[in-house]
Amino acid sequence: MKSAASDTFGRPMTDLRISVTDRCNFRCAFCMPTDRRYRFVPRSQILRFEEIARLARLVLGLGVRKIRLTGGEPLLRAEIEQLVAALAELADLQDLALTTNGHLLAGKAAALREAGLDRITVSLHALDQETFARINGLGIEHQSVLDGIDAALRAGLRPVKLNIVVIQDVNDHQVVELARFARDRGCVARFIEYMDVGTINAWDPQRVVSAREIIDRIDRVFPVEPLSKEHAGEVAERYRYRDGAGEVGVITSVTQPFCGTCSRIRLSAEGKLFTCLFSAVGHDLRKPLRDGSSDAQLRETIRSLWNGRSDRYSEQRTAGLRSGRFVPADKVEMFRIGG
Repeated sequence: MKSAASDTFGRPMTDLRISVTDRCNFRCAFCMPTDRRYRFVPRSQILRFEEIARLARLVLGLGVRKIRLTGGEPLLRAEIEQLVAALAELADLQDLALTTNGHLLAGKAAALREAGLDRITVSLHALDQETFARINGLGIEHQSVLDGIDAALRAGLRPVKLNIVVIQDVNDHQVVELARFARDRGCVARFIEYMDVGTINAWDPQRVVSAREIIDRIDRVFPVEPLSKEHAGEVAERYRYRDGAGEVGVITSVTQPFCGTCSRIRLSAEGKLFTCLFSAVGHDLRKPLRDGSSDAQLRETIRSLWNGRSDRYSEQRTAGLRSGRFVPADKVEMFRIGG
């Protein structure tokens, strides 16, 4: 009989996030700034698709029901559709999604849907070209991303969600226009408080725009009202537009941490398992995978790691900020673990 895993706070493991590559074709400042040199994982050390599918099958046996593919930029991984197809066939999987910066999506959306992808999330942090180019760090124009969103909608990857990290004096002036863009296209905007993922993004808590302020700005133009959560462990606070034109959400990791209901486990491209987005180290699964460990051995390694989980970094960070005793900690970089 399958037995779900539960951590030290009684939190179940229901969501698996899989980073398929640490490489990216953008250099967004909150993830991997352009003024750093990066040592990407050698390709020989990146998990093969069959290894990813095997680990995914094992965590599904521990209670996971949702899988999301991330990066880096997952569409840089050659023949990513093959991995999507392999995961879509796994028993007990209820939802298969992917997060992308959208730059390559126009040429991939139809194939991803045909392979079995259920949903897609596109990062879109600005609509005006100057701000968009400044955020991606390479001067890339946003039209490719807009084309990708349109292609995803045509392919039936609905609803398309838009991830928007809001940073004071960078793109906060775009909040209402991004909400309008999502409304007009039938997308769901998810505004994310600027977080201190990793250690190289020079995070400054003074540049956090609170979820409350974001919703207030939207509400003044497009009145909203709260919605209940769709399922336990959902991280977004959801609101519906009073005129019936869809919904919008905010992710409140800084001002209202949700560690108490976090049910996500993360697999990095090189096969390290992380129990928190803000972890400093991961548990290596690539070596036992390639050394011949059985399914039972790997499953129990994963179960044991989750059973011992006590992560609640966001709660600790927020408490530290409020008391004036916040001390930055070393953490895995965003481009290595995904969002």
